[in-house]
Amino acid sequence: MKLHEYQAKEVLANFGVPVPEGRVTYFPDEAWMVSMELGLPVVLKAQVLTGGRGKAGGVRIARTSDEVLQIAQELFGKKLVTKQTGPQGVVIRKLLVEKAADIDRELYFSILVDRTTSRPTVIASKRGGMSIEEVAEQYPEDIIKIPIDPVTGFLPYQIRRLKYDLDLMSLEKEAAKIFSALYKVFIEKDCSLLELNPLVVTKSGHLLAVDAKMDVDDNALYRRKEISRMRDITEADPDELEARFSGLNFIKLSGNIGCMVNGAGLAMTTMDIIKLAGGEPANFLDVGGEATPETIAKGFEIITRDPKVKAIFINIFGGIVRCDKVANGILQALKKVKVEIPVVIRLTGMNREEGMEILKKSGLKFYVANDLKEAAKMVAELANGKNNGNSGKKAQKQEEQQKEKKEK
Repeated sequence: MKLHEYQAKEVLANFGVPVPEGRVTYFPDEAWMVSMELGLPVVLKAQVLTGGRGKAGGVRIARTSDEVLQIAQELFGKKLVTKQTGPQGVVIRKLLVEKAADIDRELYFSILVDRTTSRPTVIASKRGGMSIEEVAEQYPEDIIKIPIDPVTGFLPYQIRRLKYDLDLMSLEKEAAKIFSALYKVFIEKDCSLLELNPLVVTKSGHLLAVDAKMDVDDNALYRRKEISRMRDITEADPDELEARFSGLNFIKLSGNIGCMVNGAGLAMTTMDIIKLAGGEPANFLDVGGEATPETIAKGFEIITRDPKVKAIFINIFGGIVRCDKVANGILQALKKVKVEIPVVIRLTGMNREEGMEILKKSGLKFYVANDLKEAAKMVAELANGKNNGNSGKKAQKQEEQQKEKKEK
């Protein structure tokens, strides 16, 4: 779960991390009033759940009251397009108005979970205010990386090293306090990412977190009610939100092949195979290990809502759930949801033969495949209008021949 900047700063302030004085606003006149309370100059920052706001024009400095009102009127309701949003962009509904900081130099600081070491890791650099990917590419020698043992925590010698590498020895006590507080936030709030870019040294000689990004592990929200309440559903895709409330893992993509799979790993593999076969996945959809009629029906409903989808690929592994149960679930789901586009089904695992027999006797038109590669090719051709059904018939004939061999 991503937090807005103003929300992340509220959390940081509660842990003693210094942040600029400011307030979130919802109307141009309110932004103007807050700027008058804070005193000029101020920074107006679009509150959207994406990075790259500054380069896209979502962060602006206003030095006069007229500029505040003009910039606020320009930004409210504007569609902000960044590298992360794609061409569709996101609409700006909130602005954070902050007192402008008197910056001497900018630093980069973040804590994330390093999947290779399975440890929280501090990433820092003296080159703040720019993308850490750019820093790594252009100035790799300026990247500081400190893995932290979760048992011992962020140790004093590691903090001293960080202060030395960032040239913060003149602010030794203040820096140590802030770095310790940031690690405490990361652990206690179950963050997957905590990033300050930039963390600045002001001309008065103090540290200030002028920007903050915080991502919290979704799996920990059950014990982080105070964070869960901060979720901004206005920026969530309606289909993704509906899927979440229905117990599905769904992410919309830009392709034309709807995917319905049980298991996140299998879903990722399915999308990769579709791409290799020349197709484009329209979504990531994990219906869960059991793949019940209710979750399958909801999956059909959400997938077919997208007009770009031209074919659906159902890829189920019968491990936790039997394939015959899945087949019955598919038939029950299709009684509730009308599907008028081709459906390719690949079942494997426990009771596969029984499941395929149920589908054949249903009288409904399905395309069946014996293996993943064949299924991906078939659904890609169907979605692109290149398949007349021969692949499905061939697969069905091969399966019947295999069954006859077994019986003999």
